[in-house]
Amino acid sequence: MRKMLVICLALILASCSVNDDSPNYSFDILPVESVDIPETFTLGETYPITVSYYQPSSCYSFSEFYYRKNDNERIVAPINYVLEDDNCETLEDQLVEDTFNFIVTNSSDSYIFKFWQGEDADGEDQYLIIEVPVVEEETN
Repeated sequence: MRKMLVICLALILASCSVNDDSPNYSFDILPVESVDIPETFTLGETYPITVSYYQPSSCYSFSEFYYRKNDNERIVAPINYVLEDDNCETLEDQLVEDTFNFIVTNSSDSYIFKFWQGEDADGEDQYLIIEVPVVEEETN
């Protein structure tokens, strides 16, 4: 997943005209450390989902979430801009949080979220998998 996104982004950036004075940057998908997500969803509601991950240096800045859906499955990973600069400070234990809003549009039994946590020694993607059931709206 990471390699394909980097190749696509490199092709897009290579096709753009860049002024020599402008800063150079790239994109990096970072592994998810933890997630704050509700235990259940209600159809039609919107929920904030907060993703925590480590930024390796001061030259990293959140860009957007990689977000792919397939039926009731969602794959999520934070994408950061990386400024190519010699003055970057290495960050020790710099846990950051970014949030996206999730709208429950499917009344299926549950959603399965797969938060990307990097690759193993064989290059296989690893995920933090969280299943969140969709429950009926509570009535008083």
